[in-house]
Amino acid sequence: MTRGIRVAAWAGILSVIYLLALFSYIPVPLLTEEQTEQVLPVIPWWLLVSFGSFALWSMGHGLYSYRDADQAYTELLAEISQAKAELRDKGVSVD
Repeated sequence: MTRGIRVAAWAGILSVIYLLALFSYIPVPLLTEEQTEQVLPVIPWWLLVSFGSFALWSMGHGLYSYRDADQAYTELLAEISQAKAELRDKGVSVD
């Protein structure tokens, strides 16, 4: 089973459990009915904000540590200078 299928299977299972708890078909342990009605509707937003925060942190960390990958850094600089040269040949001012 590939990773994508496993993630999709777990996401489906957890979504069904969440919907059953949201519509009060199954009880939520350690929470009262009133607490459940307040907490469960905001879980998707909390997950979305958490994922966005993780994605931004991951991108920021990748940008911060990009200079550590010397080969990729020099390769990127070479591609940038090549693109500038091609644009200059076509008459575009890039500087």
